[in-house]
Amino acid sequence: MLLRLAYLTVTNAFVALRLLPMSDRDKDVEILALRHQVMVLERQLGADVRVRFAPEDRFFLAGLLSSLPRALLRRLRLVVRPDTILRWHRQIVKRRHARACRPKRRGRPPTVRSIRALVLRLVRENPSWGYRRVHGELATLGLKVAPSTVWEILQREGIDPAPERASTTWADFLRSQADALLACDFIETVTLTGQRQYILAVIEHATRRIRVLGTTAHPTAAWVSQTIRNLVMDLEDARCRARLLIRDRDGKFPALVNEILADVGIQTVLTGIRMPRMNSIMERWVQTCRRELLDRCLIWNEHHLRHALAEYERFYNEHRAHQALDQAAPLRAVPDPITEPARVIDLNVRRRDRLGGILHEYSHAA
Repeated sequence: MLLRLAYLTVTNAFVALRLLPMSDRDKDVEILALRHQVMVLERQLGADVRVRFAPEDRFFLAGLLSSLPRALLRRLRLVVRPDTILRWHRQIVKRRHARACRPKRRGRPPTVRSIRALVLRLVRENPSWGYRRVHGELATLGLKVAPSTVWEILQREGIDPAPERASTTWADFLRSQADALLACDFIETVTLTGQRQYILAVIEHATRRIRVLGTTAHPTAAWVSQTIRNLVMDLEDARCRARLLIRDRDGKFPALVNEILADVGIQTVLTGIRMPRMNSIMERWVQTCRRELLDRCLIWNEHHLRHALAEYERFYNEHRAHQALDQAAPLRAVPDPITEPARVIDLNVRRRDRLGGILHEYSHAA
């Protein structure tokens, strides 16, 4: 509306400048011609046709004709009645007066964005804090915020302001205890001869390092127990400080396994029935192993399976990027970024194939 009103004002200002050199006789003739045209249009359209004006047209006509006396307005040949022009002018004055009397600020001022971010940070870093405790911490920092404001911030973000948030989820427990956690599971696969093979693997939560303990067609109690003893010796040699091992309730794990682990200070934690998310990191590796290796490789026999698993274990631990480790590998850190433009343009990257091209490793040429 404001843009169209400005356009009307400018165009009519130029029209007024064009009328300055005209004589009174020429202006009277033009007025008579315009009045006659209006009369012809009224006769053609009829008296029942209502002319509709845009808001900017009303504003312009009211500002232009409201200063004229009422008697002169009645003598003008207008499309609308003079009372309508005056009513438009009263509405414009009323709207302008209401805008001038409107308070500049309504209600409580909005909370500063940095304070909102701080409130959410305090709640995220301290799950047991309620809105009252957060308000007290803000007061110690010299920030004057009402407790109801803290409540509204948490409610708007979908966070319960009450202290019931103190309950720790299983995911929070896994993240907080990652340095002391191991997870193991069996994987089943079938060779081309139709023989079913069982793979036992263990993963470290903190480093994501995988250890393929072995594979067998008959996972007896003696075989599983000896495999766990080998794992304990490897952990001692690597100085791993694991204190918990998560596994499911598979019957292939004998009771002797718990005793072997308990002798070295590792407690066994059993997952719930049909709750694979309690061992989510290990289940994720099982899915990755199937998608990247077992579903793409034809396994001839047990010896071939052990060879493929050994190659995949080295590839997984030494080369494959992990999102949880910021794209690093369990046994390899992320290299420093290349900042030289010449090296960026002339990249000499070579590929190394594993298992006949099923796995690819890329590195810079020496």
